Amino acid sequence: QVQLVESGGGLVQPGGSLRLSCTASVGTLDYYAIGWFRQAPGKEREQVACISTSSRDGPTNYADSVEGRFTISRDSGKNTVYLEMSSLKPEDTAVYYCAATRLIVARTPNSYNYWGQGTQVTVSS
Repeated sequence: QVQLVESGGGLVQPGGSLRLSCTASVGTLDYYAIGWFRQAPGKEREQVACISTSSRDGPTNYADSVEGRFTISRDSGKNTVYLEMSSLKPEDTAVYYCAATRLIVARTPNSYNYWGQGTQVTVSS
């Protein structure tokens, strides 16, 4: 099992950048595929990025809406998965969640067993 702690959310201007962090306070993220999700008011929870377990050196996946702007990565030495976001748009505004699964890679919310608390990202002038 893992417990996830998120950080890095906040207010940023359009075109700006943020880096979200997901760190395991209990356990190690190396054994889990990690997904980043977001949920805006009135919309369903959407996976924006995922990365396979570290042992697989496997694929990453991105939603079409963030492809080329967001990057998911691991730093196993820090037991952390990052979501680097650039060229941010107002429509990126949402609560962002980190989630973990023992599947090699997963793309849907019901595939994930462990969730962080969510962190607000607001893109506005």
